[in-house]
This record gives sequence, structure tokens and C-alpha cells, in this order.
Amino acid sequence: MDMAPLESFLVVARVGNVTRAAAELGLTQPAVSNQLARLEGELGQALFDRTPRGVALTAAGELFRGHVEDALAALGRGRQALDALAGLEVGTLSIGGGATATTYLLPPLLGAFHADHPAVRIFVREQGSAAVAAAVGAGELDLGIVTLPLGGAERARLRVIPWLQDELVLIVPPGHPLERRRTFRWRDLDGGDLVLFEAGSAVRGVIDDEVARAGVRVETVMELRSIESIKQMVAQGIGAGFVSPFALARGQRGRRCADGALRRDLGLVVRADRAPSPAARAFLALLRRRR
Repeated sequence: MDMAPLESFLVVARVGNVTRAAAELGLTQPAVSNQLARLEGELGQALFDRTPRGVALTAAGELFRGHVEDALAALGRGRQALDALAGLEVGTLSIGGGATATTYLLPPLLGAFHADHPAVRIFVREQGSAAVAAAVGAGELDLGIVTLPLGGAERARLRVIPWLQDELVLIVPPGHPLERRRTFRWRDLDGGDLVLFEAGSAVRGVIDDEVARAGVRVETVMELRSIESIKQMVAQGIGAGFVSPFALARGQRGRRCADGALRRDLGLVVRADRAPSPAARAFLALLRRRR
């Protein structure tokens, strides 16, 4: 965006002399004269009358001067706004993720981000991976934390960045036969009651696949969205459940599966056809540092 001819026009209009204006602008007199000639040619109007003592604005020049001052002032404000956005002095950050991400992984990271950039407005939406991916693809969210892999339709408009590996562990009620064990086998759960995540969620899919592969019979007695709700129901003896180790309180035990760890990969998703906003770019960098 070349504003130099307009800036030269205003300086010449103010000082009334091309040579003095050139000195003030740090340009040569021919360079300023060429700028003015090109500007008058583009406008099809003479902006200055040449006089023995210098130059004076024509009626067209007087009219144009006010518009140029307004335009350059507006552009200056625009540059300041862009600088503020790039410097994270303003802006928004919208993120989506599942229960583990929004409850345990994101809070400390968002706290650190907010402390460094308090003027950026933060919005968080808790949803399943498919819904988060769809919202990012639709431009409703800047970025998402999802369970991988995503379906082909979801991936089409997204750039997927592997982030970290999570593992599901078993938690049991007080007095459960596995209470003092550090591991479990699927046969240990045969005929037992489970408190699980809602059907259709990515985490529930991991559990259902392993139960089917092990060929055991379990009774799903509750389907919940909240990890804390699952933990509370397990604590009340309703059944055993699966959560991420990130959800375990200090001293709380989770049992790994001795038949093979229940692992899932978490990834970050952004629109493939759009550059992330400055706020989203800064938060992505923070997420990558905190793997």
C-alpha cells in the first residue's frame, strides 16, 4: 500500500513549496514532482497552481486535501489496530475440546495465556471430537482439541497437528475386588457394572471396541458427559468407570489394563485454508511447548 504520493501531497500543500517539502520528506525535488504529476494524472485534475514563489492549491486540491487527511488518519488508525491485534492487545480466542481437555488440560494453559494477554477475550466450548472438528471447519472455533483419528469428511477442511497421548485407566468403588490392584484384565470386569461416557463419544468408542474385542459382558448402568460426574458415581458404588489419568486427584489410583493399554491420541485442529489469528497462533505455540 503506497501512501507516499498522498503524504507528499499534504506536505507540499502545507509548506507551499516542492523543494522545501522534498527536504522535509527526505526525498529529491524531482521525486516529489513526479509523485504529484502521477497523482494529478490518476485524478485527471490539477491539484496545484504553480506560482513564482512556489505552489498553491487549486479548488480541486483544496477539496481533495480534506479527503486525503481523513483517509490517512483512518489508515493510521487501521495500522494501529492491526499492530494491537498482532501484539495481542486485542482479539479473541475460541477453543473447543472434550471433557478431559476442557476440565483438566486447558485451564492451566488458558490461565497462563490470559496472564500474558489479558486483553484477548477467550471462549471455550465443551463438545465431542466430531462436533469440535465440525465447528472448526465451519469457522465457529479457532482451534480444537480432538481424539484422533478423525473421519475423512471431518479432516477435509482441517490441518491436524498431533499433540499428546492420553490413556484411559479404570477407577473402582470402595470395596471393589480390584480396589488394591494396580492393573486389571478385561475378564475381571465380566458381568460387572460400568459408569461410562455417553454413547457416540470418541472415548466411549475406545472402551466399547476393547470390550467387544475382549468378548466380556458388562452392564452400562450410566452414560454421562462429565468426568467429575463419573468419578462421583463410582465413588458412590454405582459401578466402575474409565477416566484419563489427568482427571485423577493426588493420591487417587487408576488401574492400567494389563491386556493392553487403552491409549488415545489427542490432536489440535485448525482450518487448513485459513491462517490462524494472532491469538490462535500464539496459543498453538503455547500448546506445542506444553506437550
